[in-house]
Amino acid sequence: MTDDLFSSAAADRLRQQAPLAARLRPQTLDEVVGQKHLVGPGRPLRRLVEQDRLSSAIFWGPPGTGKTTLALAVAGTTQRAFEQLSAVTAGVKDVREVIERARQRLGEHGRGTILFLDEIHRFSKAQQDALLPAVEDGTLTLIGATTENPFFEVNAPLRSRSTLFRLEPLDREAIVLLIERGLVSESARADPDAVSLLADRSGGDGRQVLTALEVACALAFPATITVEHVESALGTSALRYGRDDHYDVISAFIKSIRGSDADAGLYWLARMLEAGEDARFIVRRLIVLASEDIGMADPMSLMVAVAAAQAVEHVGLPEAQLNLAQAVVHLATAPKSNRAAVGIWNARAMVRDGAVGEVPAHLRDAHYHGAASLGHGTGYVYPHDDPRGWVPQQYRPDELLGVTLYDPTTHGFEQEVTDRMSQRHAENTP
Repeated sequence: MTDDLFSSAAADRLRQQAPLAARLRPQTLDEVVGQKHLVGPGRPLRRLVEQDRLSSAIFWGPPGTGKTTLALAVAGTTQRAFEQLSAVTAGVKDVREVIERARQRLGEHGRGTILFLDEIHRFSKAQQDALLPAVEDGTLTLIGATTENPFFEVNAPLRSRSTLFRLEPLDREAIVLLIERGLVSESARADPDAVSLLADRSGGDGRQVLTALEVACALAFPATITVEHVESALGTSALRYGRDDHYDVISAFIKSIRGSDADAGLYWLARMLEAGEDARFIVRRLIVLASEDIGMADPMSLMVAVAAAQAVEHVGLPEAQLNLAQAVVHLATAPKSNRAAVGIWNARAMVRDGAVGEVPAHLRDAHYHGAASLGHGTGYVYPHDDPRGWVPQQYRPDELLGVTLYDPTTHGFEQEVTDRMSQRHAENTP
């Protein structure tokens, strides 16, 4: 009894000294903040857990989105035993010990076991293979958590036996709710502007916002938390960058690059980075711009934008600012054309308006048995058999004959496209 009381007191003391994020971790699914697409009423993860029918699963998402929190909430809801390991510190020996305990528990008491393995992507192939037999025969249910793409980092046999649940960055509503819970836990008060700044700078990371809140509470104690306290906790100055600024600045950014002003593009990029804007959001807009506003005038621009997106994922800020800056300068100084974008917009408008003509018989699939008897593929001329590498034959429904959807400019590389299309038109004209 004395040992139990001592252990309980030690656990209480540990909880009191734990970081705010740890103290606020929910005990049940009802207490989970965010991820409504997984744990909302009637959603898949909630239904599986409530019926105690959860099979092995992988929680995949950015840091601070609640992967560990969700696993612990599952532990508080299910009737199965719960074991937890971190792939950072655990090895095959630890895994085998968990499996042995799970087998014993199942044999003696008929009780299943859930193993939560945090940072599963840090396990080597051999370490992951050690889990496979126990997962396969139902000795234990695995919940793996990872920030990395499981299609690259988790062994295919293990992944195929697990349900993949994708966790998204927490939205503003969820972040504000976390802040409010944190203030209650810390018995603290905060100005609305301070709460707004914390939410704006969270980047959808619940753990980060609670860590910053805990520091701000310590700095402000016993007074009310202000913007200045939050700035100090974040280690940055608070630029004015609310919801309206988010849309206004990205609009100015895109329009500056479209207008070929590299200096303005760099300035607006700096404004967003200093305000804590998500670099992935910025680079997604650059990828769209590369096709919408530059297109065939400089096809390399799309490759540059995609390369910048890869750099953001692999390098991260602050170093990825260099890759973003290079992409901005390239896109701003590239020749511009929106004709490819206009082409697809007009084509889709035509389809919506009813231009859904039949596929010409010579273009139809002729590979299946009986297609030839229907005339499918008859008369089709293979372009590579022609010395020119192209063949003037009908490639569109009758209703679209004579309609021009792509009308290239004479800007940059598109001049070459224009010349090539003009030459083919001349050769095809009697």
